[in-house]
Amino acid sequence: MERIRSLYIHLPWCRRKCPYCDFNSYPAPNLPEERQREYTAALLRNLRALLDLHPGGDFRTVFAGGGTPSLFSPGILEDLLTGIDRMAGIAADAEITLEVNPGTAGPDEFRGFRRFASRLSFGIQSLDDRFLRALGRIHCAREAREAVDSARMAGFDNINADMMYGLPGQGIGDAMEDLKQITALGLPHLSWYELTLEEGTPFGTNPPPGIPSEDTRAAMAEEGVRLLADRGYRRYEISNFCQGSHECRHNLNYWEFGDYYGIGAGAHSKITLEDERQILRIPQEEEPRKYLRCLNFTALGERVDPDYLMFQYFLNRARIRNVTIRQEDILRKTFLPPETVNRGIRDLTGKGYLEVAPEGGHRVTEQGWRFGSALLRELLPD
Repeated sequence: MERIRSLYIHLPWCRRKCPYCDFNSYPAPNLPEERQREYTAALLRNLRALLDLHPGGDFRTVFAGGGTPSLFSPGILEDLLTGIDRMAGIAADAEITLEVNPGTAGPDEFRGFRRFASRLSFGIQSLDDRFLRALGRIHCAREAREAVDSARMAGFDNINADMMYGLPGQGIGDAMEDLKQITALGLPHLSWYELTLEEGTPFGTNPPPGIPSEDTRAAMAEEGVRLLADRGYRRYEISNFCQGSHECRHNLNYWEFGDYYGIGAGAHSKITLEDERQILRIPQEEEPRKYLRCLNFTALGERVDPDYLMFQYFLNRARIRNVTIRQEDILRKTFLPPETVNRGIRDLTGKGYLEVAPEGGHRVTEQGWRFGSALLRELLPD
């Protein structure tokens, strides 16, 4: 039975919830130390329950996301990582990522984060104050640059920035200027993705004026990919670009349809039950107060319906650029019968979403990348 080597930690509070955000997050202008410690104690109980269910540990990747994890004090987060290490083990060379929002941490906090984290992911979104205001962000462009400088002075060199395009009032030139500004900072990894108006969010209910047209957004994407390539960024996933070998190892495990533990309010785990030839997904209570009162962290677990396994596999695997998708990998990770896998690959190839790779297996075509939603619809049961 293969041990699980990746751990996601969800820290659900933010200073203020952004109007476009549909993540499981909750506004908390102040987060008392007592609440922080209460929550991290629950995280350790959550992990213990998952370890008792399925072996894991010696984690190769740990990712603390949110919410805004940098609202937690460095000392409390360090204690949490120490507790995880004692309970399950964290590899000496593990990639440990902490999400940070500019305006929530200064030089002292970054020095504290460096004691346990090896990678930072900044939620910057734009380096133009006009668009930051339109998005309801709590920071300005100057604070974003200062945060990156402080992180580097603290010893971080593996840094990501999340950036958006298709913002209210944004033109193609504005979007390209944003990319020029962020690439000038020399960060080794960028996540660059389109603003989406999610149902149930304030932007989804009342879209802001000035959202660029679909054609304009498509042109932004096309020009942006070219600009990033010209500046030495390799597109290795739909929305992720890196220099050299700075891929996000934690996210690659998701996209390779790997297993992982997820602890925290609203987190979920994916566990392969090899003996039963099934995949188990275990969500946690979303609302923090319910999560803190939880007595059974595996009670919500459900086995994935085999009819949805091809969909779930390609939902992740098809995101990676130029990856070779082999039948044996699908069979090994989904336990589906060969005829089901062959039929799915044949249908996707016939409709132009997959092509035969020169080295064998298949790859997602440009059409498959551009129309990923259509590709996935082909795999949904009737």
